[in-house]
Amino acid sequence: MKWYRAFTFLFTSVATGLAAAFLVLLLRPDLAGREALPTGVATALERNGGPVSYASAVQRAAPSVVNIFAVKITREQRHPLLDDPVFQRLFGQQPDRPRVRRENSLGSGVIVDSNGYILTNNHVIAGASEIKVVLGDGRSLPARVVGTDPETDLAILQAAGDRLPVAALGRSDALQVGDVVMAIGNPFGVGKTVTMGIVSATGRQELGITDFENFIQTDAAINPGNSGGALINAHGEVVGINTAIFSESGGSHGIGFAIPIQLAGEVRTQITEHGRVIRGWLGISGQNLTQALAESLGIPFRNGILVTGVLEDGPGDLADLQPGDVIVEIDGEPVAGAPDTLRRVADQPPGTPISIGVMRQDQLLTQIAIVGERPSISGNR
Repeated sequence: MKWYRAFTFLFTSVATGLAAAFLVLLLRPDLAGREALPTGVATALERNGGPVSYASAVQRAAPSVVNIFAVKITREQRHPLLDDPVFQRLFGQQPDRPRVRRENSLGSGVIVDSNGYILTNNHVIAGASEIKVVLGDGRSLPARVVGTDPETDLAILQAAGDRLPVAALGRSDALQVGDVVMAIGNPFGVGKTVTMGIVSATGRQELGITDFENFIQTDAAINPGNSGGALINAHGEVVGINTAIFSESGGSHGIGFAIPIQLAGEVRTQITEHGRVIRGWLGISGQNLTQALAESLGIPFRNGILVTGVLEDGPGDLADLQPGDVIVEIDGEPVAGAPDTLRRVADQPPGTPISIGVMRQDQLLTQIAIVGERPSISGNR
């Protein structure tokens, strides 16, 4: 009777299973129309190979991000009214004791090598008399300014200490829209904080934040105090230096901007090697060539720079560039607009000859200019 018992067991199991299935469908009819995932179809995370948690990335990068506390000491000037004879007759001679005021600012920075060099924003430490950095392990170290570059809003500090945690640097030029990124900093002074988002755009220019712009845009929350902190990728590598937000209220609205780490690295190299950033310069001013402007001038180009001013005895003047010229090429390559032209000239070492294609009175001319050194603006060290 073994076969009878086996049949009875099988029949009972099938009946129980069908009854359970009927009961589930009776209670949850919405499940009836669902289809199972085909075999071999992975979830989004599995398919992209990304981690469920980014804790390991944060643990790798966070120790190298420091809090920066800067103090600016200002002396208030004696009011001219105090020296007025009429005022002095009425109120007497006032003591000449200028008031000293201490202004505190905070931000973040990233330790980028074992010598204690720290990348941060220039606006975090501009005009500071005292600077200290606080590490994640609680150590507080004095820092000195090695150099600044207001034209990119970057500054290099140096702090002396043992066993400093150094950031792993990634490639900002490998970023793609949609990549996961995280911002690490000290927003509002509450302490080290991590926010997450994606790369919203790359190569953002003409925002009016700095002279040389090539920003990474992200929706990772960036707030006051985050400036100078790290923007990291999913592997814990620093890909940007958090710099600014677009906001009418002062809080984060999901539009933040970070300086690409490769641009920051170039600035750091120049400052540590030369004490300043050396850039090429033509000594001209101009504006983007718009379609309407091109049509009014009868120019068959849609991209270019209309020269509006030429500095006397500057490199552009010596190359016979004139107001009204339209620059359409540099070294045989078309120009895309003002930011592109500014960057391409700035990338040339002073003393380098370049050919400049210009439209002048319906003629395409080629002028040879010897690139000069871009003058330092106020605040450069």
